[in-house]
Amino acid sequence: MSPKDGVAARPARGRPRSFDREQALDAAMRVFWAKGYASASMSELTAAMGIASPSLYAAFGSKEGLFREAIERYVAVNSASFWAIMEAPTARESVEGLLRKAVEAFSCPDSPAGCMVLHTATEMGELSPELTQGLCELRASNADTLTRRLERGVQDGDVAAGTDVRAVADFYATVHKGLSLSAKGGASREELDSVVTSAMAAWKPLTGQA
Repeated sequence: MSPKDGVAARPARGRPRSFDREQALDAAMRVFWAKGYASASMSELTAAMGIASPSLYAAFGSKEGLFREAIERYVAVNSASFWAIMEAPTARESVEGLLRKAVEAFSCPDSPAGCMVLHTATEMGELSPELTQGLCELRASNADTLTRRLERGVQDGDVAAGTDVRAVADFYATVHKGLSLSAKGGASREELDSVVTSAMAAWKPLTGQA
């Protein structure tokens, strides 16, 4: 219906400004990734997302709700390449591929340094028990996945029978965590690659295979 007598129609009040939710979530993810949950202020988040606080709360419920979705987004973005690496022909190729990919990702100049999920280890007191538990499970999942990959390596014959696959998985999962922390501390890509090379030198004594 056209407005009568030349009077312009008034915009509806109270309606939150429209925005690209996925684009805003990506922006929030980068803020949390760089600063952590506690240190990321609402003003920084809304500025990065290009929205006002009411729109943030309407879309995500709370700062923690936004953080939860940002973590889920981070995992989703990285999951395809992770699972592709786990399908490499041998367990060694999967493990080294995971570490080399981590070096590439953790030291990328276009992204915050390190792993967003691993950095949440220092945030436990700031988050709800449910989210804390979920993050703990996410951080533990690398060792669980590597254990299963090494077990498959035993079945395929590229990891020696009798290998303590859980111990080997824990070792390389710990190297992965160390790469993240080192990248966050300013280590160069060359330094991180050197760490991976040294870690892979332990493969033969740990698994009985070249």
